[in-house]
Amino acid sequence: MPPEESFWIATSGPHLAQGDYLPRCPVPEFPVDFADVEEATVGIREADLIVVTQSCDLVNNKVRLVALCPIWTIDRLKQSDPKFGKRERLEEIRKGRWEALHMLSSPDDPSNSEGVRIVDFREIHSLPVEFLQRHADQIGPRWRLRSPFLEHFSQAFARFFMRVGLPTAIPPFK
Repeated sequence: MPPEESFWIATSGPHLAQGDYLPRCPVPEFPVDFADVEEATVGIREADLIVVTQSCDLVNNKVRLVALCPIWTIDRLKQSDPKFGKRERLEEIRKGRWEALHMLSSPDDPSNSEGVRIVDFREIHSLPVEFLQRHADQIGPRWRLRSPFLEHFSQAFARFFMRVGLPTAIPPFK
């Protein structure tokens, strides 16, 4: 059943909060041989990112760097990995069966499943607060997750990191 209400609210300006969608954000890209080169050049690429740092830490100036994860359209995800072109795989992500990926409704049209966004928790960027505040202010109107979708997103991020792999398991009941 398609969502009846949007996961997102519109916002603008330099204020940052958890769940802020920051399109076209510059991120450093280190060359593979970075450690082997005395004077390496670090490249810059643009990425659509979503803030995962807690809003309370941002508001109370408790962090110097903001943690962000990539947020992708289905088409962009398929380009990076063709296995995500299958409906069954997307349905697994929607149901939360891929801990590393979290699906959010389309910011523009919540009833359009083709417009969903997928957050990849396996890749985390840390960028300076002031840098991101300037970027947020420059891009103008943008999207921010709203409650309770923000808390659901935050919980998915926490679940990804709190997983524990055990060396042995309890044997099955027979």
